[in-house]
Amino acid sequence: MDAQFLIEVETLAAVLDQLDYYGVLKITQGAGAAEVKAGYYRESRAYHPDRFAAVESAELRELIGRIYRRINEAYTVLRDDRKRERYLADVTGPDRARKLRFTEVEESAVQSEQKKKLEAMLKALKKGDRVLTTGGIYGTVLGVDGAKAVLRIAEGQKEDIKVEFAKSAIVQVLAEGTH
Repeated sequence: MDAQFLIEVETLAAVLDQLDYYGVLKITQGAGAAEVKAGYYRESRAYHPDRFAAVESAELRELIGRIYRRINEAYTVLRDDRKRERYLADVTGPDRARKLRFTEVEESAVQSEQKKKLEAMLKALKKGDRVLTTGGIYGTVLGVDGAKAVLRIAEGQKEDIKVEFAKSAIVQVLAEGTH
């Protein structure tokens, strides 16, 4: 192991808590999914703990382990388009110092809010609504009965196809019906 790498590890570990995930992966803030992936693979190869298992210094192994965990944390957030968009808004906003780390508590709060919105949307589902299902099928609601919805799909064909779906399979209302 060369002296330059040791200096890099010590420097990176010292500033790790001030770096956003883009800095950890050494990519620009406007980076897309491909750049995030490339940054992750480059940095995870350089700091993978298995490469340093035989190093005698427990302190160096611990520093490398901290860096590697942060690299994985950064990739987990930045590889997901929604999380990346939200994270970018957080770190470019006024609460930057507080928002450098994406916590599971914040993620569960976001998921809970999304679940409540979906439940409210499904409760208000009515005849004529244009919807999208989990399988990527678009349709128009013909009827709603308890936990089920009948959709007309393949509109514009010679014959309409009617399919019964569990309401929970509907992920988005694209346009509200007029009925």
